[in-house]
Amino acid sequence: MVKRLKGSVPARPKGAPVRAAETELVCYVREGWAPRVAPASPRRDWMTETPDSFAYRCLPLAIANTHGWEMLSPCGFKARWHGGVDASSVEIVLDPGSDPKRGPVSLFGSGTLTFHVDGIMRTSEGWNLWVGGPPNAMKDGIAPMGGVIETDWSPYTFTMNWRFTRPDVWIRFEENEPFCFFFPTPRGVLDRLKPELRPMEDQPEMLQTFDAWRASRLAFQEWVKKTKPTAPADQWQKLYYRGLHPEGHAGPADHESKLRLSPFRQTGSRRVCPVDHADGKKRG
Repeated sequence: MVKRLKGSVPARPKGAPVRAAETELVCYVREGWAPRVAPASPRRDWMTETPDSFAYRCLPLAIANTHGWEMLSPCGFKARWHGGVDASSVEIVLDPGSDPKRGPVSLFGSGTLTFHVDGIMRTSEGWNLWVGGPPNAMKDGIAPMGGVIETDWSPYTFTMNWRFTRPDVWIRFEENEPFCFFFPTPRGVLDRLKPELRPMEDQPEMLQTFDAWRASRLAFQEWVKKTKPTAPADQWQKLYYRGLHPEGHAGPADHESKLRLSPFRQTGSRRVCPVDHADGKKRG
């Protein structure tokens, strides 16, 4: 018989796997809670405003934008930090007509703005939830904190916190602007990894392929500089975007150029997500 310490993590059921191959993702909502949750939007104002929306051609950026789900602010508001360590040093002004019970609060002090998340998240055995701010959606004057939560057993809610980066600067969130971004991640993987540093010469094929790509890349950039092509499609090589090796043959069959995440389905006896899942919400 294994003796468990009071307050330790609940024991897994006998015979349960260490980690499920895939995970469920359920948001349990108590009566009176009203989470606004939706798949993350690919759009970012600053990316759209780049010439010809060029930033969206960076596939790692585009994938990161949609690599999870978002909690949306139930109200518009502005806030500022006066520089002190007390919770009273953060001033919050909700838009007229907003419900104060739904708005953010100053709870922890030290220039921290806190959003309560209306829901208890549940993932499958061995899966955590990574929680932070929307990727590539910078806000002047305030930055999101990040956290990792064991949501396969925890019966607790969590808060999403942002910290002001300088005092006496008003920041603003619009209604339905995302304040929290999250996605499941397997537990117990990172601490078992044994990272290595190796000379590229130890992989001659990789070295040859990389050198060929680098030469091709430099030549292409020089061609663009000289010819100044007007068609956006002619201004970038698109190899990684299309999942192609430098020689032109296809990469892995599961290469992703776009993510289409499912919205949280309404299940159970009542509607609990008061948000239109159609895109059009404000993004930074």
